[in-house]
Amino acid sequence: MESFVNLNRNKILVCIIILFFSIHENVSAYTNSLNVDFEKFKGKVFDAETKDPLSSVHIYIENTNINTVTNKDGEFLLKVPLEFLTKNIIVSYLGYTNSILPIAELKKTKNKIYLNVNTIRLSEVDINTLKDSKSLVRAVFRKKGDNYLDTHSVMTAFYRETIKKRNKNLSLSEAIVNIYKTPYSSEKRDILEFYKTRKNTNYSKKDTLAFKLRGGPFNTLFMDVVKYPEYVFSEQNIDDYTFSFKGSTKINNKLIYIIQFKSKVESLLYQGELFIDYKNKILTSASYELNLANESIARNWFSIQKPSQSKVTPIYAKYDLKYFEKNDKWYHGYSKMSLNFKVNWKKRLFNSKYNMISEMVITDWKENEEIAFPKYKERIRSSVVMTDYSVGFSDDNFWGKHNIIEPDKSIQRAIKKIQKNLN
Repeated sequence: MESFVNLNRNKILVCIIILFFSIHENVSAYTNSLNVDFEKFKGKVFDAETKDPLSSVHIYIENTNINTVTNKDGEFLLKVPLEFLTKNIIVSYLGYTNSILPIAELKKTKNKIYLNVNTIRLSEVDINTLKDSKSLVRAVFRKKGDNYLDTHSVMTAFYRETIKKRNKNLSLSEAIVNIYKTPYSSEKRDILEFYKTRKNTNYSKKDTLAFKLRGGPFNTLFMDVVKYPEYVFSEQNIDDYTFSFKGSTKINNKLIYIIQFKSKVESLLYQGELFIDYKNKILTSASYELNLANESIARNWFSIQKPSQSKVTPIYAKYDLKYFEKNDKWYHGYSKMSLNFKVNWKKRLFNSKYNMISEMVITDWKENEEIAFPKYKERIRSSVVMTDYSVGFSDDNFWGKHNIIEPDKSIQRAIKKIQKNLN
């Protein structure tokens, strides 16, 4: 257990949850006038066969660094600068054939895009090459300097953090973030600064307990396991995992092998899947979670301050990340973290369940060998609490030309309800 505790102290990837009483609600509206030099396009992406909406689909303008992803309802919002209206958009999703569409043929709203499943079969020779899956994973980290961004870059990212009590939205915080990305071969950490932030809260008077999620955008930034392997696969713990070949798929017409990993020891709780371009040794995406079956270990994994009359137990922790490609170089483009907790109170029959989701997508970036880093007082600290930092909600003009993830229907209803109350 002592080694487990020491390991936990180094797990910055796992965010710190602080429980507190009496929420101060500060909701205000304000606007920012901007020159409109872009067009907005809305739509939805579906599976062509099942007609089910597809979430986290990568949509980008060809030969640019402008990106967005679909929300959980398959919906997207893409803001296109006027000079790019003659280009195409590319719609890309793991296991599906890319769709390439001229922007000039898109409608302003209600675009429907259907993707076809890309099925493949592996030969016995291909399968035999994957008997040593751990070597393939090691090769990804060994070749990261060749396959991932090797220059300094300034990235623009959209970050969203939501807190729900069962199905009720309690808090929504959003931000446009500047990321000063160091090369993947460098051991220097990335630097973040806020560009714009906003929030709303919807706590009822009966809610005496709520969550503050410490770390904000850092929670999703540190999910970049290629840049920060020490949070999942360090040299010290990689041998404590078992790796096995699970299957294959395609992305951008590249053959992707699915490698499953599990912990061999109780103190390492990660398990999930890695999607690796076998030919080029590139991690294209990953999906993993914490095994929280042992409640006592699960509670120790998080650093919690809580009222003395309650017991807080994490019941679900899942992480998803995707890498985007530009000019044969890959970079961390999207992360999503979902945490579920239950709170048991003494002398109360029923518990309360909370769900917290934070996600970040890189919406634009540029290479810059000589970056002017922000001053220390302007940088985001890894202990930032979004609900404390943000000061109010605003209308759409506040975000100007910046791309965001389209809110899902439940969040949209919560926003409209609070704006209606303000009016």
